[in-house]
Amino acid sequence: MEKVMDNIIDVKGLKRSFKTPKNGEFEAIKGIEFSVKEGEIFGLLGPNGAGKTTTIKILTTMLAPSEGEAKVFGFDTFSEAKKVREYINFVFGGERSLYWRLSARDNLAYFADLYKIPSKDQKELIEKLIAQVGLSEFIDKKVETFSKGMKQRLQIARALLNNPKVIFLDEPSIGLDPVGAKELRELIKKLSKEGVTILLTTHYMPEAEELCDRIAIIKKGELLALDDVVGLQNLVSYERKEEIKAKKEREQEEKNKKNLEITLEDIYIELLGDA
Repeated sequence: MEKVMDNIIDVKGLKRSFKTPKNGEFEAIKGIEFSVKEGEIFGLLGPNGAGKTTTIKILTTMLAPSEGEAKVFGFDTFSEAKKVREYINFVFGGERSLYWRLSARDNLAYFADLYKIPSKDQKELIEKLIAQVGLSEFIDKKVETFSKGMKQRLQIARALLNNPKVIFLDEPSIGLDPVGAKELRELIKKLSKEGVTILLTTHYMPEAEELCDRIAIIKKGELLALDDVVGLQNLVSYERKEEIKAKKEREQEEKNKKNLEITLEDIYIELLGDA
């Protein structure tokens, strides 16, 4: 029976350490805590090395935590990994899960077999998913002819094969040109409207600001702040906001720009300080 709950992801006191030859033990995640509500787009925002990918790997059952717990739909991602996998899928930035010499159709058919989807159901499902990500006219083209943005959209189609309740996207727009990134953001919004819960990692502030219902800012494995964009902006004092605005005024006078709005990027830089 399918579980019904407000928070479908719960992370409590999560830690993960790694041993390195040069520096001994390295703590990638330092006791972070957050929850994700059903149907929301939740963002993990932070610089490279902040612990975003490590967190995603724990939540997708690929890595065990050193301490703390991570649950998806009430199931522990380590001790109940098989159950968790029934609800989720994931896409990592880049093109690592595609076979370039196969067509888009054949790629999805290969993964459909891995998910044990009956052969009689595959054709209709594959064509539906290809249409959903806007690649119908390229369904029988080899993936090696695709742009990076098209490959990323095909990866999302692959991730939808098992009808997941949650999709994890790790740096989904990395390496994409502005057009490809925009098309990908529109697809993510579309999936959210269709009821898919999405947890994404990014270090692009505009992407987080445009897509996410709530954002967790992390730095060096620690959670600095968690709120929606307005809430994050309110974390900074009025005086500090005025300083930020004055600095932007000076910079924008030099560049002859008009926009003096304080953005998520300004708050992000203020919270991180010297990364």
